[in-house]
Amino acid sequence: MLHATKYSLNQMKERICGRRNAPKQVLKPFFEVDVHLNLDGTGECTLKPSLEDVQSAINRAASHVLKSTKQVQNWNQKDQPEDEREPFYDWIAKDKEIVKVILLLTGSIQGTKNNVNKFLNSFGKYSWLWKRKSEDDLKNFSKKDPQLEDFETKLQEFDGHITNVNIIQQNHQIGALSLKTDNVKTSLKTYINSWKDTFSRELHKKAKNLLE
Repeated sequence: MLHATKYSLNQMKERICGRRNAPKQVLKPFFEVDVHLNLDGTGECTLKPSLEDVQSAINRAASHVLKSTKQVQNWNQKDQPEDEREPFYDWIAKDKEIVKVILLLTGSIQGTKNNVNKFLNSFGKYSWLWKRKSEDDLKNFSKKDPQLEDFETKLQEFDGHITNVNIIQQNHQIGALSLKTDNVKTSLKTYINSWKDTFSRELHKKAKNLLE
């Protein structure tokens, strides 16, 4: 029973944290999380489920493995009354190696937090999309008396931003986490297209005036 519990917990640890003697080991993703861009004007990037939710799931799984031994009584207590028999849990939970693995698992996601935040912060280069107003930028742009060619160049800039968003990897792995970027890419393109529409409408208006 002790061996089986150690094996189960160590398998979890190796799957989530990697093997101690293999520092360059590339882990296969164990958790898939979606990267979301809040469309409330803050532009905050969040994970769903959050790192806290992932860690909580790991904690619950480790706890269930350990607590499953509460259902099995020590086999050397046949002569004792049923209500006085101790389960294997009382003995296994005190094992130093098991305690060590449990502690490692309960903090396993914390080690990836900095790299995850660094990845989420990388989308800050697009913060102008929600920190500025396209209408205000159009006013400043129009003060320079732009020609049709200038508008076309501006629209090409937005197309370039769309291209840059499209080439963002669909899955970004950090440790045992696979960060899926479909949602954040869709949100960024929504913002960019909104800006592009603002300038496109002005271009059409200007072209129409020239034709009249």
